[in-house]
Amino acid sequence: MKMGKAFLFAVVLAVILVAAMSMEITERDLASEESLWDLYERWRSHHTVSRDLSEKRKRFNVFKANVHHIHKVNQKDKPYKLKLNSFADMTNHEFREFYSSKVKHYRMLHGSRANTGFMHGKTESLPASVDWRKQGAVTGVKNQGKCGSCWAFSTVVGVEGINKIKTGQLVSLSEQELVDCETDNEGCNGGLMENAYEFIKKSGGITTERLYPYKARDGSCDSSKMNAPAVTIDGHEMVPANDENALMKAVANQPVSVAIDASGSDMQFYSEGVYAGDSCGNELDHGVAVVGYGTALDGTKYWIVKNSWGTGWGEQGYIRMQRGVDAAEGGVCGIAMEASYPLKLSSHNPKPSPPKDDL
Repeated sequence: MKMGKAFLFAVVLAVILVAAMSMEITERDLASEESLWDLYERWRSHHTVSRDLSEKRKRFNVFKANVHHIHKVNQKDKPYKLKLNSFADMTNHEFREFYSSKVKHYRMLHGSRANTGFMHGKTESLPASVDWRKQGAVTGVKNQGKCGSCWAFSTVVGVEGINKIKTGQLVSLSEQELVDCETDNEGCNGGLMENAYEFIKKSGGITTERLYPYKARDGSCDSSKMNAPAVTIDGHEMVPANDENALMKAVANQPVSVAIDASGSDMQFYSEGVYAGDSCGNELDHGVAVVGYGTALDGTKYWIVKNSWGTGWGEQGYIRMQRGVDAAEGGVCGIAMEASYPLKLSSHNPKPSPPKDDL
């Protein structure tokens, strides 16, 4: 019986490995329209993407262009690689429209950054590397879906992290509460992390993912769930702008919300390695969170960044972005331009009340 189970497991594993390998782009795949179409059909099957025939024909043209881009980049001597992920038949314009938080746009609408303190400024003797995942302060990678709510996910990483640090408890918190109830931002149409931090402070906390689950769409605020907070914070602070050393000091103490320019095609298809920002600038349009930093074997310094595009993107949902880039004052893709983190001065949280069953 055990032998049978072992054999079945081996077969399943082999199928999974073959499916994963089939998404590698080879010269054979590029040889003709027919071979590219076959690759497209394998990709659709792998990612369970359904299209009608007319839509498939249009999407195939987009897919082809993306395949050639990915293959071309991967032939170069870059410190990172790209792959055919679930975004492979989306144009870069469509991709930005679906997933952008329009951070720069909202910064212009709301005016200059708030002038806050920087409690981590006195931090000295920074460790050579930090990874808050290893300290149990980071929940699993989530997926925002086709909703520009990355600002909410970025905010939640910060709150989940400081709550674990202060209380010893890692609690998955609700992005949907922020999407539905935080009116200074615009839900799936984007927003700023600092607004979300202030909302959580003024609202008396934020509830759990379990009680107020994510829907990937705008909805009406459920006040009954909002009034059952699980974690409180005492406000937020901004990291001094365009200062990677200040960002290091903050990240050494807790996970930090940041904004980046994620508009480039290389970011769309990032797979692994240290991203050098070849196709991005500082037009900030995406909220993510820095949960650590380190140095690669070749000496390249990097940030460990948690994204909200699911585990199928990047390094199981993460990207390592080059750190300490002299040529870019704001860091790679503007990572040091709009950093912020929540304040939690004690281990106190509201006592959880059992959720009421919906009638």
